[in-house]
Amino acid sequence: MALIKNQKNLPLLLGAGTLCLLYGLGLSFIENYFSKLTAVISLIGLACILVCLFKLKERAQSLSKVSQWRKYGFITFVIVLFLLLLVGINYLSHRYNLRWDLTKAKQHTLTEASAAFIKELRQEVKIIAFYVGIPPKYLEDLFKEYERISKGQIKTEVIDPIVQIGYAAQFGSIISGEERKVIVLSRNNERKDIDFTNRPLSEEQLTNAIIRVVRDKRIVYFLTGHGEYNILDEGANGVSKLAKLLIPNNVETKELMLGINREIPDDCDVLIIAGAQDSLTEEEEKIVQAYLEQGGDALFLIENTPVTTPDKPLSEEEKRKNPALNSILNHWGIDIADDIVVDLSSHISGDVGIPATRNYLSHRAIVKNLDYTFYVRPRSISILKDRRQSIKVAPLVLTASEKDSWGETDRTLQIKFDAGLDKPGPITIASVIWEPKQESELSDTRIIVFTDANFLSNAFITQYSNAKMGLNVINWLSELDYRVFIDQKEIKVERLELNSKQKRTVAVILFVMPILIATTGIMTWLRKD
Repeated sequence: MALIKNQKNLPLLLGAGTLCLLYGLGLSFIENYFSKLTAVISLIGLACILVCLFKLKERAQSLSKVSQWRKYGFITFVIVLFLLLLVGINYLSHRYNLRWDLTKAKQHTLTEASAAFIKELRQEVKIIAFYVGIPPKYLEDLFKEYERISKGQIKTEVIDPIVQIGYAAQFGSIISGEERKVIVLSRNNERKDIDFTNRPLSEEQLTNAIIRVVRDKRIVYFLTGHGEYNILDEGANGVSKLAKLLIPNNVETKELMLGINREIPDDCDVLIIAGAQDSLTEEEEKIVQAYLEQGGDALFLIENTPVTTPDKPLSEEEKRKNPALNSILNHWGIDIADDIVVDLSSHISGDVGIPATRNYLSHRAIVKNLDYTFYVRPRSISILKDRRQSIKVAPLVLTASEKDSWGETDRTLQIKFDAGLDKPGPITIASVIWEPKQESELSDTRIIVFTDANFLSNAFITQYSNAKMGLNVINWLSELDYRVFIDQKEIKVERLELNSKQKRTVAVILFVMPILIATTGIMTWLRKD
């Protein structure tokens, strides 16, 4: 009785009564059964609330009336404050586009590479999804994100080909209820189809499809006939993985045998010589040299220097293996040494002849956001002073350390720095060569030389940033502005299945939360008064 008589205890009584009532009714609803305990608790809670209401009525009657001007002034203040908050929130939301993606797969946020590419679109793209029934939420979210970032350049729609069979027929896409397809169309009527029947549509698939329809295809030729790494070879020493990574970047790969063709095709955008183990003939060298002089672009991946042990000296034939191709490269201002680059402080798998590095020169289009890359027994590169003045040469990749790396000239694997014989670090592993043709209709000549081919082989391309390095290099050589895409962000579409009891629990939680908030507010008001 003392608790009831004391007006200061009303908030406590109201809170306890609300909790008892909600607990009793909520537990009974979840269990789908009224027990004696829950019934008693519910009645106690109801009684407490009724007592509070009765006491509040008495209290209200005893209080003096609030003056009219104070009452209306307070109401006006609240209305004005609400309007100011509403206008302020709308202004800030329009002025600053801040978003937080809390989903596990970040399905509401595009990767940095995709977003940057979409922002640079200069032509309209239409994306049409054919989906029978109600489309999944992730698909709608993905499409909205592409539309938002493109600022109107990308239009999307999801149609049911069974309901809109006439519209679907325009695309030749009469599909069954089990099939799901996306068609990406460009302004020039270029088209790319994506089938996502068996797995959710990914950002990677969609971005690569957009690239395919808006960008001109580039053709890369891989030289063959001299023991080079082959694009059809799926073994450890092949480069088939590199060829597959180039496909979604709208780059087609072909083989080229100069001994048969006698010329480099006119549609060649980049010539790649990937680890030739035998020398090119004099005629083939002239063909490659003429191609470069005419503004051709090329990537040279020089195979490592043959090594041996002290008890097995190299024969003259073995020394001629894995040529440095200096008969071509000397004309472009660089010379490849017959040494082995070692780095005692930064290497892979305990092998000092496999240096790992992030020491890149500032070629932003190539090395931006790259992590470590590593190279298997690379050679050192020297820049020739007596080159043509129009030829620009710059290092691209150097060894990570200065004091602990050098070009080892001893091919018997006895690793020791010999002053005067070995080249001190940091050692250049890759170089960029560029010759502008300012007074000619020919395009600029671009050449990149790596003194290792293994880092792009099937055995190593997926490790560290090797793949990104290779794709960035080919992208720059082919003179395309768009970025390379090798990221794979999978979205797992999962359904949350609840039984009947779990559903009732969720319903109770959603019902109880606003009541508890309101009760807390009333209790605070009672304490203040």
